[in-house]
Amino acid sequence: MPRILLSLLVLTYSTIQAQLPAEVQKAIDKIEPKCIEWRHHIHQNPELGNREFNTAKMVADHLRSLGIEVQEKVAHTGVVGILRGAKPGPVIALRADMDALPVTERVDIPFASKVRTTYVGEEVGVMHACGHDTHVAMLMAVAEVMAGYKSKLNGTIKFIFQPAEETPPPAKMAEQK
Repeated sequence: MPRILLSLLVLTYSTIQAQLPAEVQKAIDKIEPKCIEWRHHIHQNPELGNREFNTAKMVADHLRSLGIEVQEKVAHTGVVGILRGAKPGPVIALRADMDALPVTERVDIPFASKVRTTYVGEEVGVMHACGHDTHVAMLMAVAEVMAGYKSKLNGTIKFIFQPAEETPPPAKMAEQK
């Protein structure tokens, strides 16, 4: 996972002054266990598109704890975090999709999803089969690392946590929890 985080951080490299790669690697190494823990939690507690209420709350609470401005209920259950650097510069956006699929998990892992819900009138399992749990966890980690560099940041970073990237349930169904 560190290489993936490093790749995401490289996207923001131009907005930081005097950034040393060793310093970035140290920050990544420090946050990696937390990132894995978040991923396991999100994987074990998946939510279908437009039903990502708990995931959105987890993300919003985390971003707020970092001093990042938070917009909630974007496109129903989406979250946008805005980190404004100390200096003027470009605005860049990093995005993660949050929703799971109406699929029953059949893998025996300690953090496997046991979640079941009603989807289009049928009871189904719910799981993160496309890696969205990982996307959310990694973007939360990148937000935390970048918040630590706010005083060196040129410009603004928008952290977009997108709901319903997969086909969402019909609107009437999305209101059910």
